[in-house]
Amino acid sequence: MRPLETPVQPGLRLRLRRRSAPTGDAVRFLRALAGEPRGFWGRGDHWEAWGGVAARIELSGPGGSPERFAQIRERARSLAAPEGSRWFGGFSFLDTNPGPRPLADDRWEAFPSASFILPRVVLRSGSSGFTLTECVHEGEAEGRLEGLLRLLRAKGGDGVRVMPGLAPPSLSGIQVTDPDALARWRRAVTRVLTEAASGGVQKAVMARILDVRMPGAVDSLRALELLRSENGQAHVFYVEPRPGRILLGAAPEVLTRIRDGWFEATAVAGSVARGTTPAEDEARARELLASEKDRMEHRLTVDEMREVLAPRLRGLSVDSGPRVLRLARIQHLETVLKGRVPEGEDVLSLVEALHPTPAVCGRPRSRALELIREVEPFDRGWYAGPVGWFDGRGEGDFVPALRSAVGGGRTWRLFAGAGIVPGSDAEAEWAETALKFEPALVALDAGVRRG
Repeated sequence: MRPLETPVQPGLRLRLRRRSAPTGDAVRFLRALAGEPRGFWGRGDHWEAWGGVAARIELSGPGGSPERFAQIRERARSLAAPEGSRWFGGFSFLDTNPGPRPLADDRWEAFPSASFILPRVVLRSGSSGFTLTECVHEGEAEGRLEGLLRLLRAKGGDGVRVMPGLAPPSLSGIQVTDPDALARWRRAVTRVLTEAASGGVQKAVMARILDVRMPGAVDSLRALELLRSENGQAHVFYVEPRPGRILLGAAPEVLTRIRDGWFEATAVAGSVARGTTPAEDEARARELLASEKDRMEHRLTVDEMREVLAPRLRGLSVDSGPRVLRLARIQHLETVLKGRVPEGEDVLSLVEALHPTPAVCGRPRSRALELIREVEPFDRGWYAGPVGWFDGRGEGDFVPALRSAVGGGRTWRLFAGAGIVPGSDAEAEWAETALKFEPALVALDAGVRRG
């Protein structure tokens, strides 16, 4: 298959070809694009699978740049992408290099400070059915639409459909090597609680990693299928900028969404496990809503998001109180924020203003970031950074890259975090992060071809 990549150059003339698609088999579509950059983005029945490169914009080099959001916007504008096209990608959590880390490795090598791709081909599922689009050079005769349409019309499935299995992963055959992890976690939580007691920080989100070697090579698209089927209420993302270099996950919250001039985001903080029966599930939800610690942690996130958004939006509305967001394995407190987007603001400017929220960093932001750099012995890379898409109208959709794993083949690194506030217990927060590992770990386990 010829590479579907076009060098970035100002004044590049591109146009879109669009056709209705007969089905929405995202995995079959993505498998046809093996060897090319490819990805997936969506929630429930509204999703987009993409592959190939019509244009690419990246910010790399040591540590990125604090102006990276504006730089990405300006470079995208200089390319004049066709109306209706979208740039897919994301940003690292930090805008500067975290420096040498004891547990750093090369897993984030394919994920620079900021990277966005204007895909050659996109399969989209929405309320009006399935659409296949191709971004081509002006005057280009040959395209991929007809071949992909024939593929989607062909009978038979991809052969990787998997049914959700909500039992916790047994880790049978999965090698986990980090004997110091719990002790290191206890030290991190103690450090944050000490800082909180002195008034230096109200909350800091500490992350931990789980390095795994699977019993066999993971079919990443099979893992994606499980991630989608089991996490219908989450925002599922899959980014493969280079063959075999993959980031996948299922985020519970929306960092920034803009459609038709309207903004929406969700504050998600405070957690409890799902119950094993409907009655237990309801009891745990009531317990979460009544928890002073969880409500305080949640309120810190809502308050900061309100402070950031109030001067930037018209008519900002914030839910009067949190509701319970139920995911496959965990329940969260959730508050929705909405408003009108004035002239001069767009999805990237609002992502820049909000990131990182107290849900993934802490409050106050500057001191929480200092603690993260001081305490965490690994590079977060794109973990908890904004991933999603934007277009030429300033609209888009971004979530923090949570409940995620980065890697390829048999070796993967999983990330999970917990908000540490006064009253937090290291063992309880450890158990919460273990629960947050499960979506990605179960998906990776399902992706291993056995027998």
